[in-house]
Amino acid sequence: MSYSMIATMMFSMMALLMATGQRVFAAIGAVASIAAILLWDTGGVELPFTAAMKLMNWYPMLTLPMFIFMGYILSESKIADDLYKMFHVWMGPMPGGLAIGTIALMVLVSAMNGLSVAGMAIGATIALPELLKRGYDKKMVTGVVQAGSSLGILVPPSVVLVLYAMIARQPVGQLWLAGVVPGLVMATLFIIYIVVRCRLNPQLGPVLPLEERQVSQAEKMKLLAAGLLPLGIFAVMMVPFVNGWTSLVESSAIGAMSALLAAILKRRMTKQVFENSLRNTLAISCMFMWIILAALGFGAVFDGLGAVRAIADLFTEQLGLSPWTILILMQLSFLVMGTFLDDTAMLVIVAPLYVPLVNALGFDLIWYGVLYTITCQIAYMTPPFGYNLFLMRAMAPPEITLRDIYNSIGPFVAIMVLSLVLIMLFPQLALWLPEYVYGS
Repeated sequence: MSYSMIATMMFSMMALLMATGQRVFAAIGAVASIAAILLWDTGGVELPFTAAMKLMNWYPMLTLPMFIFMGYILSESKIADDLYKMFHVWMGPMPGGLAIGTIALMVLVSAMNGLSVAGMAIGATIALPELLKRGYDKKMVTGVVQAGSSLGILVPPSVVLVLYAMIARQPVGQLWLAGVVPGLVMATLFIIYIVVRCRLNPQLGPVLPLEERQVSQAEKMKLLAAGLLPLGIFAVMMVPFVNGWTSLVESSAIGAMSALLAAILKRRMTKQVFENSLRNTLAISCMFMWIILAALGFGAVFDGLGAVRAIADLFTEQLGLSPWTILILMQLSFLVMGTFLDDTAMLVIVAPLYVPLVNALGFDLIWYGVLYTITCQIAYMTPPFGYNLFLMRAMAPPEITLRDIYNSIGPFVAIMVLSLVLIMLFPQLALWLPEYVYGS
């Protein structure tokens, strides 16, 4: 049997197992283990041990539980709620101001957590009811919350980029910095869209009533201080890292301790908050570690088959496709897979093929990590089975129907596609900041 046929059978078997509802790590790990034993007999038993050692020796992996814990502390202790109160008072007087504030809230929540589900939970349970109560168009604001929460996997400390870094064997710090400018560009485009739409049709985002705007300057400053606390925690964590004073792991520990200290000082650190934060941190961290372990094993078998070199030769030599054509086809395949898989499953399934292929085609793997993440954001909001669509349906108020959710995402998906095209045409949007920081 040819190596290409073995590789095809591995992917087919993995897809079949996942279609039966098996967990991602179980499907991938089982296929990798069985293939290794069948191909290399007793030598194949070394594969999981080697993969586990790679994972345990990867020092930056320690950042994962730290950042997840920080995000859950800020969320469970309701410190993140203060952000929305600040935007409510400061941006309510302008048309569409609360929707703009919601995008800003999503960016800050993303900088605290690194998971889109955290932004979705805060946006759907805190921001969305307030926007609807004040007469905002339900389709527009539903799209605002979904699009804003998707920034959680692009803006540092993105957990998805940590996973990509492990599989692609790239520095986490450079990947995080590479996501900063694209994330801000995308958020800015969201805000421009909201401003233009609300200028053309003020009924979509009416200003706050006069009685709600009549807040004393002292009260406004108090809300500003409370709302900027999470931003201060992020600054305390990231400034030393960017300046080279601390390592990435040390900065993650600073962030976790700062969030814990802030919750204690604000007298919001209860036993339930601490216990929920620890449980959620442990559950998500273990899930990602099992997935990475399975992905490393699968990638090792795939590398051993030499399938990547064979496929690269097929595309470039036999079919005559240009590197850019191959790259675009790869991105389109992510969009298709995103209709029925989450970002983690997508990356793990195709990483053994795509990451070496991107490298063989001469593209930068840091830049490609940003492209992959933006494509995941688009896939999150693509019907019929986009991840964020169903999260929104589960968390949104009863008056938001599934039809409303589907109808709300069109303009925001278009903005994400525009952002993806911009990053592809101008790679320095992603590469400038990591080159500047690490070059200096």
